[in-house]
Amino acid sequence: MRIVPYDATWPERFLVERAALASAIADWAAGGIHHVGSTAVPGLEAKPVIDILVGVEDLETSRHCFDKLAALGYLYAPYRTDEMHWFCKPDPAHRTHHLHLVPTGSQRFRDELAFRDYLRRRADVAREYGALKRRLAEEFEHDREAYTAAKVDFIRAALDRARE
Repeated sequence: MRIVPYDATWPERFLVERAALASAIADWAAGGIHHVGSTAVPGLEAKPVIDILVGVEDLETSRHCFDKLAALGYLYAPYRTDEMHWFCKPDPAHRTHHLHLVPTGSQRFRDELAFRDYLRRRADVAREYGALKRRLAEEFEHDREAYTAAKVDFIRAALDRARE
């Protein structure tokens, strides 16, 4: 796993992808198409993967857009299927984009946006998160799941502070 310095092209890469997604799946994107994750926070180092959150009405109905997403190069990968539909692009070995279809009424949808917004407002917290990610990327270089799990306490604490 590789954490890289912030890349000023990430927002533009998201905008290009958002336009393609809006054209293909606007009927399902009731809650909008959002740039989330570390690449959405100016100055924050990240895995060089654009994370995209699409707010959908529900998981069952949103299954009907899977073919349109496949036509854009997204591969469906069942992961946390009770919370979301997760896709990667172009393939699991080389990911440039992650796409999450998440019901707008869910806590996950609200938390994704709240965490991003909190890091955008609090550069000090974003720097602290960046340092944690660098350390964890070294520690769990070949274990993406462990890397993700090791960030949970920090994210929970940040969300608690954001809600105050």
